[in-house]
Amino acid sequence: MQIRELARRVGIAPTAVRWYEQAGVLPAAQRAENGYRVYGDADVARLRLVVSLRRLGLGPEDAGRLARLCLERGEVDLDLAPLLAEQRAAIARQRADLDRLESELLDLELTVAAAGRARRTATVPDRAPIRVLFLCTHNSARSQIAEALLGRYGGGDFLARSAGTEATRVNPYAVRVLAEQGIDWSGARSKLLTEFVDEPWDYVITVCDRARQACPVFPGAVNSLHWGLDDPSEAAGTDDQKLAAFRRTEQELAVRLRPFIEIARRAAGR
Repeated sequence: MQIRELARRVGIAPTAVRWYEQAGVLPAAQRAENGYRVYGDADVARLRLVVSLRRLGLGPEDAGRLARLCLERGEVDLDLAPLLAEQRAAIARQRADLDRLESELLDLELTVAAAGRARRTATVPDRAPIRVLFLCTHNSARSQIAEALLGRYGGGDFLARSAGTEATRVNPYAVRVLAEQGIDWSGARSKLLTEFVDEPWDYVITVCDRARQACPVFPGAVNSLHWGLDDPSEAAGTDDQKLAAFRRTEQELAVRLRPFIEIARRAAGR
């Protein structure tokens, strides 16, 4: 086959085939009597593998070397194993980021819908604080961080509280990450949701799946939202690794809270 057919079967431009040859990634093509380049099925297989490896982020030299070893000797160069592992880890991170983004978008859509309901059912004076209750299982980490951050970001427009289906203690790592944000949470306590069932709430937000299952309906809640967050308390490893898990939780809550605050304010006519 000629260069155009090779390029078509691989899915790249003929100029790209010439570039790979000039760069030494592909062996020089054989020539027909008329001087045209001639290629075979082996060239198609090698170039397809090279292009796939390039899409994974490998450089031209590494992609060409790995393709040659795989196709000619059936071996993988051990020097390239770390590169492949790194690319696999990068893909996993990208997939996790996309999943997280999808979750954040869904949360935003539900927040907009909840704010619309809150506007239609509002019965409190215009300047009364928007009452928000965060729930999780133990009221030790996620809900505590959410309460503290809403108090910081929302100011006087919000009254934030948190509680759990079981009361334990405020996780010291939660206190530490809040201190990094300039919030002194050392005097906080873990609270049971029964303390708040008789109070009216504009929004009740569960921040863990187990709390959502335990409290599918909360009395007095105008609107219920669910933000599914991993439990940083379950993180294993060193002190730094555990603290990093709590920092991620703080960042994820900050991402969700900022649009929530603006939407809830607008729904309340602020």
